Amino acid sequence: MSERIILLHATPVAMQPIHQSFKDIWPEAELVNLLDDGLTIDRALSEELTPELIERFVRLGHYGNDQGASGILVTCSAFGPAIDRLSRELAVPILKPNEAMFRAALASGKRIGMLATFAPAVITMTEEFNDFVAEIGSDATLKTIIVADAIDLLRKGDVDSHNRLVAARAHELSDCDVIMLAHFSTSRAYEAVKEKISIPVLSAPDAAVSLMRSLVEQKEELHYVNWRYC
Repeated sequence: MSERIILLHATPVAMQPIHQSFKDIWPEAELVNLLDDGLTIDRALSEELTPELIERFVRLGHYGNDQGASGILVTCSAFGPAIDRLSRELAVPILKPNEAMFRAALASGKRIGMLATFAPAVITMTEEFNDFVAEIGSDATLKTIIVADAIDLLRKGDVDSHNRLVAARAHELSDCDVIMLAHFSTSRAYEAVKEKISIPVLSAPDAAVSLMRSLVEQKEELHYVNWRYC
């Protein structure tokens, strides 16, 4: 029986990249998509992640878990505190969209660059990055460039213009050891960015799928060992 992975989406533009990554890395997984794009719309209207938005997000996560989830992967980077709460309340592996990419970046150097297109997500992402830095005892720093208008073009279906705008800002991070593409949606610009810069470029979806598969398989292995010897 395939492992059922619940994908929590807060914007439609994150869906194609993560589907492609599952197809490439873990095609056997059974994917269930839960989309509430009102979360992103309302998040953009608020300077902070409000308790009301956290509650809405957590309810969505519980609904996904009730469908027999083997794991829950969040594809929007603007809801870190809500994901933390969901992780405390549910027993299945729950993965933030950028967790795996952050770890890979910190393994690549100390001067980390990030190209972002959705400004409200940058605050919580920076907090998460700093948490990982503290966790491993690193003195790594993060330099973020917010690419204006790119995500609006992507939402209108203009992928080429989105990719061009993101890639055009990559040179501003040329002094970094590695560049991260902040959001799942930003991963569409991966090839365009690589053409503009000589340093390594990381995108979130592939790293997230690989880590989720590892977490689910470890949990299943532990369950088998406990069952065998109980």
